Amino acid sequence: MDVRSFTIGPVQENCYLVRRDGSDHAVIFDPGEEPDRLLNSIERLGLTLDAILLTHTHFDHVGAVAPVARETGAEVWVPELERGVLADINSYVPFPELGPFESYEAEHTLVGGERLELADLEIDVLFTPGHSPGHVTFSIPGELAIFSGDVLFQGSVGRVDFPGGDGPTLLASIASLVEALPPETAVYPGHMGITTLGAERASNPFLAELAR
Repeated sequence: MDVRSFTIGPVQENCYLVRRDGSDHAVIFDPGEEPDRLLNSIERLGLTLDAILLTHTHFDHVGAVAPVARETGAEVWVPELERGVLADINSYVPFPELGPFESYEAEHTLVGGERLELADLEIDVLFTPGHSPGHVTFSIPGELAIFSGDVLFQGSVGRVDFPGGDGPTLLASIASLVEALPPETAVYPGHMGITTLGAERASNPFLAELAR
């Protein structure tokens, strides 16, 4: 699997462009901002974008959705509980100095439990609320990889002080990931560096109870 990482926007969000090795079809996870940069990379690589997949709809993860969808024709998958946020994104931006962003009516919604077949990838959708009410994690089990959005970070976890956030729910979601998936599973998070589930279970201070 070929994963291209882009750290973008004022809060340094990680967006990922993913394809099978050698394939000319790809999916993109959480295009948060800088649409021209993302579109230029897609064009330079000669890729057809098959889908835009969103872990959640906080502004830093969705700011480039509309222009990328419009230019590529790719359809958007969004957590069902947060479809309305994407459709009226500027009403949910917590900091007045950011934006404005372009809203988007997603073609598809997700609740968790789905298996998507996109760009020759089999992608499982896991419901992982806590950072936001409808947050999902995308797992590609054949590649031992998850795209965790803002649930789990290298040495940290997602914040829970935005509307709909809940600390115990977040930790339960993380527990579901580390208990269900192999420890060598790579974690591609929404911020900071790439890690593995095993490394976080062993050393992440927020997961001390799970380590025990």
